[in-house]
Formats: sequence, C-alpha cells, structure tokens
Amino acid sequence: MLINRTKLFTELFNQFLLINDDVEAVIVSDRLGLVIAGEKRSDVDIEIVSVLTSIINPIVERIRDEFAFKKFGTASFDTEFYRLLFISLDESRTLSLVLNNLASVDKASPYAYLLAEKSVQILNAEEGDSIQLNIPNFEYETDETAYNERVKNQIYQLRLDQGGLYRFKFIIIGDHEVGKTSLVRRFVENRFSHDYRATIGLNILSHSYDFYGNNIVYSLWDVGAQTFFRRFRQTYYLGAQAAFIVFDLTNRKSFESLKEWYKELEDFIGGREIPIIIIGNKSDLRDQREVSYEDGVQVVNELLNKPNIAISYIETSALTGENVEDAFTLIAYHYISKSKEEEEEIVKQDLVNELNNILKEKKIIGVPMDTLLTLTIISENEFWSPGLQILAEINGLEDCKKLKDERDEKLYRFSNGVTLKNYLYHNFEVSDADGVFCIFDARYKDHVDPAWRDVVIKTINEMKENKVVLIGIRVSDESDWSLIMEEFDVNELLEEKMISLLFFKLGVEYRLEIYDQLKVMLNTIRYL
Repeated sequence: MLINRTKLFTELFNQFLLINDDVEAVIVSDRLGLVIAGEKRSDVDIEIVSVLTSIINPIVERIRDEFAFKKFGTASFDTEFYRLLFISLDESRTLSLVLNNLASVDKASPYAYLLAEKSVQILNAEEGDSIQLNIPNFEYETDETAYNERVKNQIYQLRLDQGGLYRFKFIIIGDHEVGKTSLVRRFVENRFSHDYRATIGLNILSHSYDFYGNNIVYSLWDVGAQTFFRRFRQTYYLGAQAAFIVFDLTNRKSFESLKEWYKELEDFIGGREIPIIIIGNKSDLRDQREVSYEDGVQVVNELLNKPNIAISYIETSALTGENVEDAFTLIAYHYISKSKEEEEEIVKQDLVNELNNILKEKKIIGVPMDTLLTLTIISENEFWSPGLQILAEINGLEDCKKLKDERDEKLYRFSNGVTLKNYLYHNFEVSDADGVFCIFDARYKDHVDPAWRDVVIKTINEMKENKVVLIGIRVSDESDWSLIMEEFDVNELLEEKMISLLFFKLGVEYRLEIYDQLKVMLNTIRYL
C-alpha cells in the first residue's frame, strides 16, 4: 500500500495547530524554498515563509555544522508581525513554524522538535511503516498538580486483581546510538532498522500491552541525546512515571554516562521517585562487548543505595529481540507495584483523617478519653486478622497498651482514645462497640456457612442502636454474590434494630479494599 504523505502531513499539522494557539502556520520545504507540505491558521503567506526558509538555510547549515552529528540546526528571528522558528530535518529539508509576535519560542520549541521528528518519519516512511501522529499537550502532561490528580483517580479506579486499564508515561534516555529508538520499534512494531538516524529531540509512541489480564497502555517518550536539547528535555521528563536508561554494551563511554543520565533524570522529575530499568543493549554483539554483566549489576547496586527507588538491570538486543519484551514487562511490573504502594499510602491517609475527625468531634462533646471510640474485630482464626493489623497500625503501635493478648481475645488501648478488641467467631462480645468489622471467606464455596449468619445475627442483637457492622466477604470469580446476600437474609432483623449493616466484596488486593471500607465504616459512625 502506497504511503499518502500529503494526508499524513495534513493530519499531523492540523493536530499541532489545534494544540498550539500561538502557531499560525507549519511548513516543510526544501533548500530551494519549494513547499513539500504545509498548513496555516490565518492569512500567512506560506510561499513567502518558504522563500525565507531558503534564505535562512545557509545560516541553519552553518549552525548545523557545529553539531557533532552535522545534521541538525535551528534558527529563529522576528518580523513585524511574526516570529519564525526553523529546524533542519536533514541536509536538504527544513521545518518552519510561524508564531504570532507575542509567542514564546522557548514554549513552542519542545513541540517543534517533536513535530520535526514526526515529519522526518513521514518523509522517510517506507511501505508497511506505522507512524503515530498524536501530539500531546505538554502543559497537561507536565503539570504536576494535574499529574497527581490523574494518578490518584487511576489508583482508585483501577485494581490489579480486577483486570484494569493502566496508562503511564515513561521516558527512554541514554547516549546517542545506544539503540533507544530500535528498542522501542522492536517492542511496538517487532521490527528492526539497520539505518541509524538520531532522534530529533523527541519521538512519542503509544502501545497497548497485555500484562496478566491487565491492559497496559504505554506512552513511550524516546528522548534525543544531543546536548543542545537538554533545556527542552526538562519539559519532556516532567510527569514521567517510569524510565529506561539505555547504554551500549559495546561502548564503554555510553556506560560511563549512566550516572549523568540518572542525575539529569533525578533533577528534571522534581524529586519524585519512579521505577527505573537500566538496559545494556546490543547483547548480540558478544565479540565487541566492552561492558560485562557484572559491571551493569554493580551500577544498579550503587543506585539502589538511594531510598525508595525500584531499579533493575537487564541486557537486550533490539536486533534479535532478545529480552526486549521482558524489559517492557519489567517496567510495567515496577510501575504497577509502585502504584499499589502509592494507593495504599493514599487510602491509609484518608482512613487516618477520618479517624482523627471522629476523635476530635467526640472530645468536643465531652466523651471520656477511655471510651472515645471502641472498635471490635471478629476473626475466623488468630493468625489472620487484617482489620486488627490495619487499625492497630494507624492508631500508633508505639502508643498502645496491651490489656489482654490471648488466643481468642485481644484488647488494646491507644493513647488517642481508641480501644481495639479482637475475638474469634466462637466467642465474642460487642455490646460496647461503636463499630464491628468481620471477614468471611466464601472463595470456592457454593453456599454461605450457617455459622457466619449466626455471627451476624448475634452481632446485630448485642449491639446498641445507631452503631455500624461492616462485613467483608472474600470471593472468587466463581462466587455468586447475589446468592451470598440472599443466604445471609437478615433484613427483617435490621428493621427491628437501628443498626447499619454494610457488606462488601474482598478480592486479592484485600488490604486496599479494607482501607476503603474501614473509612466508610468510620464515616458512618461519625454521622449516625
């Protein structure tokens, strides 16, 4: 199928103009000023800009010759009505951007280099090539407030055990010619190109990947290594949630640059800790190897001395595909694991806040300190009581008095006024409890155990009015939730007593769900 370059350029440029209000026109032309492609927003005369391009080309070429690659050059100047930005795409073609006279060239440049990279891909495309034309809004992608809110929403909505959709941005950095773009292309397209071409500033690709029943959508930011682009790389790095740092196993200098790239990453992501994979690429060139596997492991161990960093080392070959998919799977694993840690910290803090609100309000109305809040946990056995573990942890184990610590009854009192009681199913007492938490394990069971219903009925009968009972039920994919609810059948009893009874499902990630539901229980206690 023939490549319709005109159509591709039209789609790319129109997307670019939609995002960048300050850009009036975009043009690709040759050294003689002939227009190859262009789109405009207003009465900009594309032909005049193209002529200006041919005039500016000698200057661009002179700038370009100062670069080690002798392929890139940029220039900009102002006219009465416009600001013009020129980027050389190769030795004979130039990308020109027409900005309004109030526009910031520095703000437009990060977009311009991405546009330049996409333009080169279109110009050099061969039959069968897939070119992604999406242009992200960098202001949205790099806004830390928006990033944090986006992560928080994703964390609450997507649970690993439920088969979620995870979207994350990660950057791929390292010296030039180490194979960053080849790794991405091997993963996304399962192809390898022997023709080396340095990335012009930035290339962004999206790729969807199945990871143990979860749909992982990578936003891959392949960042150019040229020193000139360093000031724009800060824009590209912000909002990154994971990173590859790539070096060439046959090039010792690229290995020695790892720590510099790590330092740049550390500086540019604003102090956030993100998962990192260090990749030694070109493992197929065994006879040319200058860096041993032990060298790579040693660098990782040195960086692991920094706290709270998930970092791994792997060797790949973009040529043969060896370990390439494993590297991307590893980064997905680290990302999801870190998301879980962030998730638990968020829901834990929400639970602590809800607890503190209750205690503060009870103190205000004069409730005695030793009876501020009593919570009772009923467990099936003494060895597994996550509710007790979580509640004890958030109340501060260092300020806890163990008044009773027996097999079937535990009593802990905390300095903040919280009393925790833990009983086994066969022997419990809940008459003084403000809230009761209990878990039943219904996984792989066809019916509710009659003893469970007895526990719920006894709890409701013994509790005072306007109190809360929270029942977690562990289920499997085969469990029939509607049947479980029917077999508990305590609605008539609830109508006789003013008790709030809350049932919820527990899956594999039960700690996270317990945090959420304990917050619901405390909130219900607070407003009853």
